Amino acid sequence: MNLKYDQNGLVAAVVQDHLTGEVLMVAWANERSVELMKETGYTHFWSRSRNKLWKKGEESGNVQKIISMQTDCDLDTLLIRVEQTGVACHTGSPSCFNEVIYGNTDGTSAIMPELKRVLRGRMNDPSPESYTCKLFNDENKMCKKVVEEAGEFVLSIKDKDENEMAWELADLIYHVMVAIEKTGLPMEKVFEKLSERRK
Repeated sequence: MNLKYDQNGLVAAVVQDHLTGEVLMVAWANERSVELMKETGYTHFWSRSRNKLWKKGEESGNVQKIISMQTDCDLDTLLIRVEQTGVACHTGSPSCFNEVIYGNTDGTSAIMPELKRVLRGRMNDPSPESYTCKLFNDENKMCKKVVEEAGEFVLSIKDKDENEMAWELADLIYHVMVAIEKTGLPMEKVFEKLSERRK
């Protein structure tokens, strides 16, 4: 399959976190950088401002290990799912996409990577006042909360109350994410199991 490079010999490359789906950055790739990505397993791009090839993280150490690389139907854009070391943005932010210029992200999945970072922060820098840390420190309570919230979500389904269902599912997702973070369960394994069930 041959990519369709533009008049400057480039294709757009959208870089996405392989676990959360968060878009981390967009860059440009030429034929050589695509070859380097396939050869090394790490992202390489073409800098239009510096007019040279560069490996993401070559100076900062914030490298991107490629998990998968796909192209769109026109063969002129790449979607690269990566395991990000450190942050993706040169400003120090996890993603280059931080400024909301229209609407808001409250009703979107943008909360998932943010919540994941908060939970990771509580693990690395615990606070005795934090409810999350209390769950981390009491495995029985953590497990009971998952069961409790699952039960409340099921009951909300029976009540056919959309607001209650949303509330209870949010509680369940949060408590499951706490358990995932505490146990260190690799989500890659979970996604593999889901892939096996895609029939």
